Amino acid sequence: MSPSSPHDVPTAAQLVAAVRDFLQTDVLPAVDGRTRYHTRVAINVLGMVEREIELGPGQAGEHAARLAALGVDDDAELAAAIREGRVEDGEALISALEQAVLAKLAVADPDYPATG
Repeated sequence: MSPSSPHDVPTAAQLVAAVRDFLQTDVLPAVDGRTRYHTRVAINVLGMVEREIELGPGQAGEHAARLAALGVDDDAELAAAIREGRVEDGEALISALEQAVLAKLAVADPDYPATG
């Protein structure tokens, strides 16, 4: 949390972690069937939110730098540039796309086996 943040503790990340822990420790063992399934989904979603809060700012900066190196400002412009042939189909593009996917996986499913 930055010194100029208007919010006190607990942080958003701490609140999300507390809810995820409660669901995993107290709720999940006490439910079954459909409710158990939805509780597991909620636990996974909260884990994704935690990781996005933690990793997102750094990932955003890295992604912006990769896009700038390709001469575009955002993903929509990159897609248009690829369609129009304005971006060279080479190592820089492939690497940028791979890194974007790996960043998404780090948030969505950090246990997904990365190959490279």
